[in-house]
Amino acid sequence: MEASIKDGFDHRRFLTGLARGLAGALLFALPMFLTMEMWDLGFYIDRSRLFLLLLVNIPLLVLLARRIGFERTTTLREAIRDASIAYFLGMISSGLILWAIGVLRWDQSPGEIVGTIAIQSVPASIGALLGRSQLGGPEVGDEEREDDSGRDDGGVETSYAGELFMMAVGALFLCLNVAPTEEMILLSFKMTPWHAIAVILASIALMHGFVYALSFMGGHDLEAGTPGWHALVRFTLPGYLVALAISLYCLWTFHRLDDVATTQAMVTVVVLSLPGAIGAAAARLIL
Repeated sequence: MEASIKDGFDHRRFLTGLARGLAGALLFALPMFLTMEMWDLGFYIDRSRLFLLLLVNIPLLVLLARRIGFERTTTLREAIRDASIAYFLGMISSGLILWAIGVLRWDQSPGEIVGTIAIQSVPASIGALLGRSQLGGPEVGDEEREDDSGRDDGGVETSYAGELFMMAVGALFLCLNVAPTEEMILLSFKMTPWHAIAVILASIALMHGFVYALSFMGGHDLEAGTPGWHALVRFTLPGYLVALAISLYCLWTFHRLDDVATTQAMVTVVVLSLPGAIGAAAARLIL
């Protein structure tokens, strides 16, 4: 074991993290690899919107790597390194899987191939980082990184802004699964304003109960004497607004709001915010 450590860097542990990252990319992004709408997006998505999505993903990965990198990160440089590796794993896994299932072919134009891989690499890169926290078992030295509740925080204190950031990551990851699908548009036609109101209330209730009322492991217990509405106002409602913003951004990126009436666009955002809210709440439990 000592032979694998040089200048304080554990190569064996880092390679294990890479393997977990690749497994995480496949596990978390596989539904999107097998979604036809995601394949088609590589052909017609506006390149400026795709470029913006790729740029947004970079700081997201860096901040996420501060918490769950491939090995313990203590500096910004290390976080950038882990984020770069996650992006690379996302691109490699996307290209290999899409080629293996026949989506990518040698006779396609370079623009189509690059566009398809680029879109899929975003959720795959997030999955690569999530693979460490979800697929990794306890290792030597991990006890030092656990707080009083037994959670591994990577040495990074979770501030209020950090909580909202984690919600955004969870919402983005889950929204990417369904935002490109035709069902989002179909549901917006089927739903009435009353349905939309019911979805909003259900999203908030599920999000609040997911973390607090049901006492999931990793949830946030209220301190004694804290009013019951405090968590709702301070965390759940802002978190739902974050989920709404992420839903709007995903639908705009994937051209789901182009040439759509305002009312229908609002309903579509509300529909997508349901999985977005669940993803935001779940992120606080697993990241």
